[in-house]
Amino acid sequence: MGIENWLTKIESTYKIDASNGLNASYSDKRNMTLDPHVWLDPLLAKKQVENIRDGLILIDPNNKDAYNSNAKSFLDDLDELHKTIRTQLESCKKKDFISFHNSFSYFAKRYGFTQHSISASGPEAEVTSARLVEIINMARNLNLDVIYSEELMDPRYALVIAQEIPNGKVLVLSPIEGLTKNEQDAGIGYIDKMNENIRNLFLGLECNQ
Repeated sequence: MGIENWLTKIESTYKIDASNGLNASYSDKRNMTLDPHVWLDPLLAKKQVENIRDGLILIDPNNKDAYNSNAKSFLDDLDELHKTIRTQLESCKKKDFISFHNSFSYFAKRYGFTQHSISASGPEAEVTSARLVEIINMARNLNLDVIYSEELMDPRYALVIAQEIPNGKVLVLSPIEGLTKNEQDAGIGYIDKMNENIRNLFLGLECNQ
């Protein structure tokens, strides 16, 4: 998906492409930016689970039953997560949200939202003052009072924007690109992080119970 080029440097008999069979789309065609974050859409994540399952069975057929069982369990979890998102976010007053970078393209498309991003050129790119003004004006025009940051990135841009909009505040919307050591030690995983995202979107999008 364009973010794991380091993989070509690793010599291994077996490599599993978890995104095989998924149609990647450009999140911003003006910049031709490929969004690799397919895992943020639970239904696309299911295809990744199936690819990993099939790859492990090919490599280690003696443990086929275990791989099938574990995959089945997680696929069920993903189906339940999809239902939770539908239920929790179906009655939101707002359909637009501002994330730190273009990571929620597939999620937004699946659930009927419009994603805007502070950094259109990727998470490591410097954000210009002109871009900050543009996002501030956008937030005001869309009547948004929540700006989403990421837990592994400096939140200063989100904080600057939040200070310039009425009742502005910053919440975390995780692209799940990594876990902190504390999260790893606590056994927090994908489903936990997605449920945190749902809760924070529920607040920012003014959804009803």
